Amino acid sequence: MTATAGGPGSWSENILEYFLRNNLTTTEDGAEIVWYHAANHKAQLNEALKSKAHMIEADVLLPGDGSEYSQPIMAHPPETNSDNTLQEWLTAVIKSNKGIKLDFKSLAAVEPSMMLLENVKRHLKRPVWINADILPGPNGNSRVVDAKPFIDTVTSFFPDVTFSLGWTTGWHPEKVNEGYSWTMVKEMEYICKELNQPVTFPVRAALVRQSCSQLLWLLKKSNRYSLTIWTGKNDNYSIEDLFCIRDHFDKKQVFYDILEPQNHEFKEAIGIKVNL
Repeated sequence: MTATAGGPGSWSENILEYFLRNNLTTTEDGAEIVWYHAANHKAQLNEALKSKAHMIEADVLLPGDGSEYSQPIMAHPPETNSDNTLQEWLTAVIKSNKGIKLDFKSLAAVEPSMMLLENVKRHLKRPVWINADILPGPNGNSRVVDAKPFIDTVTSFFPDVTFSLGWTTGWHPEKVNEGYSWTMVKEMEYICKELNQPVTFPVRAALVRQSCSQLLWLLKKSNRYSLTIWTGKNDNYSIEDLFCIRDHFDKKQVFYDILEPQNHEFKEAIGIKVNL
Protein backbone atom coordinates (compact mmCIF):
# COMPACT_ATOMS: atom_id res chain seq x y z
CA MET A 1 0.00 0.00 0.00
CA THR A 2 1.33 3.43 -0.82
CA ALA A 3 -1.31 5.78 0.56
CA THR A 4 0.18 9.12 1.48
CA ALA A 5 -0.32 11.37 4.48
CA GLY A 6 -3.65 13.07 5.08
CA GLY A 7 -4.82 16.48 3.93
CA PRO A 8 -4.49 19.86 5.68
CA GLY A 9 -5.62 19.80 9.31
CA SER A 10 -5.84 16.01 9.51
CA TRP A 11 -3.99 14.07 12.20
CA SER A 12 -2.01 12.25 9.53
CA GLU A 13 -0.94 15.42 7.72
CA ASN A 14 2.79 15.36 7.06
CA ILE A 15 4.36 17.55 9.75
CA LEU A 16 6.65 19.24 7.20
CA GLU A 17 3.63 20.36 5.17
CA TYR A 18 1.70 21.44 8.28
CA PHE A 19 4.45 23.67 9.72
CA LEU A 20 5.38 25.07 6.29
CA ARG A 21 1.72 25.89 5.63
CA ASN A 22 1.58 27.75 8.95
CA ASN A 23 4.81 29.66 8.20
CA LEU A 24 6.62 28.01 11.12
CA THR A 25 9.36 26.48 8.94
CA THR A 26 10.97 27.51 5.67
CA THR A 27 11.66 24.23 3.82
CA GLU A 28 10.49 20.62 3.75
CA ASP A 29 13.48 19.36 5.70
CA GLY A 30 12.92 17.10 8.72
CA ALA A 31 15.95 18.60 10.47
CA GLU A 32 14.09 21.94 10.72
CA ILE A 33 11.48 20.48 13.06
CA VAL A 34 12.18 21.36 16.71
CA TRP A 35 11.11 18.88 19.40
CA TYR A 36 10.34 19.21 23.08
CA HIS A 37 10.82 15.83 24.72
CA ALA A 38 9.08 14.52 27.87
CA ALA A 39 6.70 17.47 28.39
CA ASN A 40 4.94 15.51 31.13
CA HIS A 41 4.70 17.57 34.30
CA LYS A 42 2.96 20.95 34.23
CA ALA A 43 6.23 22.90 34.51
CA GLN A 44 7.75 21.08 31.51
CA LEU A 45 4.54 21.41 29.49
CA ASN A 46 4.36 25.17 30.15
CA GLU A 47 8.00 25.49 29.09
CA ALA A 48 7.28 23.47 25.93
CA LEU A 49 4.29 25.61 25.01
CA LYS A 50 6.37 28.80 25.35
CA SER A 51 9.32 27.32 23.45
CA LYS A 52 10.15 27.32 19.73
CA ALA A 53 9.32 23.63 19.55
CA HIS A 54 7.06 22.51 16.72
CA MET A 55 6.32 19.05 18.17
CA ILE A 56 5.65 18.25 21.83
CA GLU A 57 6.34 14.69 22.96
CA ALA A 58 4.93 13.30 26.19
CA ASP A 59 4.38 9.94 27.90
CA VAL A 60 1.02 8.52 28.93
CA LEU A 61 0.35 5.84 31.54
CA LEU A 62 -2.20 4.81 34.12
CA PRO A 63 -1.33 5.88 37.69
CA GLY A 64 0.15 3.39 40.12
CA ASP A 65 -2.81 3.37 42.53
CA GLY A 66 -4.47 0.53 40.63
CA SER A 67 -7.88 2.18 40.75
CA GLU A 68 -10.40 0.82 38.28
CA TYR A 69 -11.42 4.38 37.38
CA SER A 70 -7.91 5.78 36.95
CA GLN A 71 -7.51 8.58 34.44
CA PRO A 72 -4.41 8.51 32.20
CA ILE A 73 -1.59 10.68 33.51
CA MET A 74 1.56 12.18 32.00
CA ALA A 75 4.63 10.39 33.33
CA HIS A 76 7.54 8.24 32.16
CA PRO A 77 8.39 4.98 33.95
CA PRO A 78 9.63 4.43 36.64
CA GLU A 79 7.33 7.31 37.70
CA THR A 80 3.78 6.18 38.49
CA ASN A 81 2.27 9.54 39.48
CA SER A 82 2.12 13.04 38.02
CA ASP A 83 0.75 16.52 38.63
CA ASN A 84 -0.72 16.39 35.11
CA THR A 85 -3.51 14.24 33.68
CA LEU A 86 -3.88 13.64 29.95
CA GLN A 87 -7.14 15.59 30.11
CA GLU A 88 -5.35 18.65 31.57
CA TRP A 89 -2.45 18.22 29.15
CA LEU A 90 -4.74 18.20 26.11
CA THR A 91 -6.68 21.23 27.38
CA ALA A 92 -3.42 23.21 27.54
CA VAL A 93 -1.99 21.99 24.21
CA ILE A 94 -5.20 22.70 22.26
CA LYS A 95 -4.61 26.43 22.79
CA SER A 96 -1.34 26.20 20.81
CA ASN A 97 -0.59 25.27 17.20
CA LYS A 98 1.99 22.63 18.13
CA GLY A 99 2.00 19.07 16.88
CA ILE A 100 1.54 16.23 19.37
CA LYS A 101 3.34 12.93 19.94
CA LEU A 102 1.96 10.68 22.68
CA ASP A 103 4.11 7.77 23.81
CA PHE A 104 2.50 4.67 25.35
CA LYS A 105 4.48 2.19 27.44
CA SER A 106 1.52 -0.10 28.12
CA LEU A 107 -1.64 -1.20 26.39
CA ALA A 108 -3.83 -0.43 29.41
CA ALA A 109 -3.55 3.35 28.94
CA VAL A 110 -4.38 3.33 25.22
CA GLU A 111 -8.17 2.96 25.13
CA PRO A 112 -8.96 5.47 27.93
CA SER A 113 -6.57 7.90 26.25
CA MET A 114 -8.23 7.50 22.86
CA MET A 115 -11.58 8.28 24.50
CA LEU A 116 -10.15 11.54 25.87
CA LEU A 117 -8.66 12.40 22.47
CA GLU A 118 -12.01 11.76 20.84
CA ASN A 119 -13.56 14.44 23.06
CA VAL A 120 -11.14 17.09 21.75
CA LYS A 121 -10.69 15.90 18.16
CA ARG A 122 -12.64 18.81 16.64
CA HIS A 123 -10.19 21.24 18.31
CA LEU A 124 -7.08 19.39 17.11
CA LYS A 125 -6.57 20.31 13.47
CA ARG A 126 -2.90 19.39 13.42
CA PRO A 127 -0.59 16.35 13.25
CA VAL A 128 -1.06 13.78 16.04
CA TRP A 129 1.47 10.96 16.39
CA ILE A 130 0.75 7.90 18.54
CA ASN A 131 3.87 6.01 19.64
CA ALA A 132 4.72 2.63 21.14
CA ASP A 133 7.65 0.21 21.03
CA ILE A 134 6.05 -2.87 19.50
CA LEU A 135 9.09 -5.07 18.77
CA PRO A 136 12.27 -6.06 20.63
CA GLY A 137 15.30 -4.25 19.19
CA PRO A 138 19.06 -4.06 19.78
CA ASN A 139 19.86 -4.82 23.46
CA GLY A 140 16.18 -4.25 24.23
CA ASN A 141 14.99 -5.59 27.57
CA SER A 142 11.91 -3.45 28.22
CA ARG A 143 8.52 -5.02 27.65
CA VAL A 144 7.03 -4.35 24.23
CA VAL A 145 3.48 -3.12 23.70
CA ASP A 146 1.56 -5.85 21.88
CA ALA A 147 1.40 -4.60 18.28
CA LYS A 148 -1.96 -5.87 17.05
CA PRO A 149 -4.19 -4.71 19.95
CA PHE A 150 -2.30 -1.40 20.08
CA ILE A 151 -2.77 -0.66 16.38
CA ASP A 152 -6.34 -2.00 16.36
CA THR A 153 -7.38 0.10 19.37
CA VAL A 154 -5.92 3.32 17.96
CA THR A 155 -7.36 2.81 14.46
CA SER A 156 -10.81 1.86 15.82
CA PHE A 157 -11.00 5.42 17.20
CA PHE A 158 -8.82 7.26 14.67
CA PRO A 159 -8.11 5.68 11.29
CA ASP A 160 -6.55 9.05 10.34
CA VAL A 161 -3.52 9.28 12.60
CA THR A 162 0.26 9.01 12.26
CA PHE A 163 1.79 5.96 13.92
CA SER A 164 5.23 6.05 15.50
CA LEU A 165 6.22 2.39 15.87
CA GLY A 166 9.55 1.43 17.37
CA TRP A 167 11.75 -1.20 18.92
CA THR A 168 12.81 -1.53 22.56
CA THR A 169 16.54 -0.80 22.71
CA GLY A 170 19.49 -0.60 25.08
CA TRP A 171 22.93 0.95 24.79
CA HIS A 172 26.02 -0.06 26.77
CA PRO A 173 29.15 2.12 26.96
CA GLU A 174 31.46 -0.83 27.70
CA LYS A 175 30.61 -3.03 24.71
CA VAL A 176 30.10 -3.10 20.98
CA ASN A 177 26.46 -2.25 20.38
CA GLU A 178 24.72 -4.09 17.56
CA GLY A 179 22.45 -2.06 15.30
CA TYR A 180 18.98 -2.81 13.95
CA SER A 181 19.24 -6.23 12.27
CA TRP A 182 17.66 -7.35 9.01
CA THR A 183 15.27 -9.53 11.01
CA MET A 184 14.15 -6.51 13.05
CA VAL A 185 13.43 -4.25 10.08
CA LYS A 186 11.74 -7.02 8.09
CA GLU A 187 9.49 -7.86 11.03
CA MET A 188 8.52 -4.19 11.30
CA GLU A 189 7.78 -3.94 7.58
CA TYR A 190 5.62 -7.08 7.81
CA ILE A 191 3.43 -5.32 10.39
CA CYS A 192 3.37 -1.89 8.72
CA LYS A 193 2.78 -2.90 5.11
CA GLU A 194 -0.83 -3.69 6.02
CA LEU A 195 -1.48 -0.18 7.35
CA ASN A 196 -2.81 2.81 5.42
CA GLN A 197 -1.49 5.45 7.83
CA PRO A 198 1.85 7.24 7.71
CA VAL A 199 4.37 5.49 9.98
CA THR A 200 7.53 6.94 11.50
CA PHE A 201 10.11 4.61 13.02
CA PRO A 202 11.87 5.99 16.11
CA VAL A 203 15.51 4.84 16.00
CA ARG A 204 18.27 5.40 18.53
CA ALA A 205 21.01 7.75 17.32
CA ALA A 206 23.84 5.67 18.82
CA LEU A 207 22.70 2.66 16.74
CA VAL A 208 22.04 4.27 13.34
CA ARG A 209 25.51 4.20 11.79
CA GLN A 210 25.70 0.40 12.01
CA SER A 211 22.14 0.11 10.65
CA CYS A 212 22.18 2.40 7.60
CA SER A 213 21.58 -0.37 5.03
CA GLN A 214 18.70 -1.88 6.99
CA LEU A 215 16.98 1.45 7.63
CA LEU A 216 17.43 2.58 4.03
CA TRP A 217 15.80 -0.68 2.87
CA LEU A 218 12.90 -0.10 5.26
CA LEU A 219 12.23 3.48 4.16
CA LYS A 220 12.28 2.51 0.48
CA LYS A 221 9.39 0.12 1.09
CA SER A 222 6.77 2.90 1.25
CA ASN A 223 6.42 6.64 0.80
CA ARG A 224 4.36 6.54 4.03
CA TYR A 225 7.50 5.78 6.07
CA SER A 226 9.93 8.08 7.88
CA LEU A 227 12.54 7.90 10.66
CA THR A 228 12.65 9.85 13.91
CA ILE A 229 16.16 9.83 15.39
CA TRP A 230 16.17 10.00 19.21
CA THR A 231 18.87 9.86 21.85
CA GLY A 232 19.23 8.23 25.25
CA LYS A 233 20.41 10.62 27.95
CA ASN A 234 23.77 8.86 28.48
CA ASP A 235 24.34 7.56 24.95
CA ASN A 236 27.75 8.17 23.47
CA TYR A 237 27.64 9.05 19.78
CA SER A 238 28.96 11.78 17.50
CA ILE A 239 27.24 14.02 15.00
CA GLU A 240 29.23 12.16 12.31
CA ASP A 241 26.93 9.21 13.06
CA LEU A 242 23.99 11.41 12.04
CA PHE A 243 25.69 12.41 8.77
CA CYS A 244 25.38 8.78 7.61
CA ILE A 245 21.61 9.26 7.73
CA ARG A 246 21.72 12.83 6.41
CA ASP A 247 23.86 11.85 3.42
CA HIS A 248 21.95 8.74 2.36
CA PHE A 249 18.30 9.47 3.17
CA ASP A 250 15.72 11.86 1.76
CA LYS A 251 15.69 14.99 3.98
CA LYS A 252 11.87 14.86 4.01
CA GLN A 253 11.92 11.40 5.57
CA VAL A 254 14.06 11.95 8.67
CA PHE A 255 13.32 13.88 11.88
CA TYR A 256 15.79 14.56 14.70
CA ASP A 257 14.53 14.53 18.28
CA ILE A 258 18.01 14.71 19.79
CA LEU A 259 19.46 16.21 22.96
CA GLU A 260 21.98 18.99 23.42
CA PRO A 261 24.81 19.61 22.73
CA GLN A 262 24.62 17.35 19.64
CA ASN A 263 21.36 18.92 18.43
CA HIS A 264 22.97 22.38 18.21
CA GLU A 265 26.21 21.02 16.68
CA PHE A 266 24.37 18.94 14.10
CA LYS A 267 22.03 21.71 12.97
CA GLU A 268 24.89 24.20 12.80
CA ALA A 269 26.92 21.76 10.70
CA ILE A 270 24.12 21.31 8.16
CA GLY A 271 23.30 25.03 8.04
CA ILE A 272 20.05 25.14 9.97
CA LYS A 273 19.59 28.11 12.28
CA VAL A 274 18.97 27.03 15.89
CA ASN A 275 16.52 29.17 17.86
CA LEU A 276 16.98 28.44 21.53
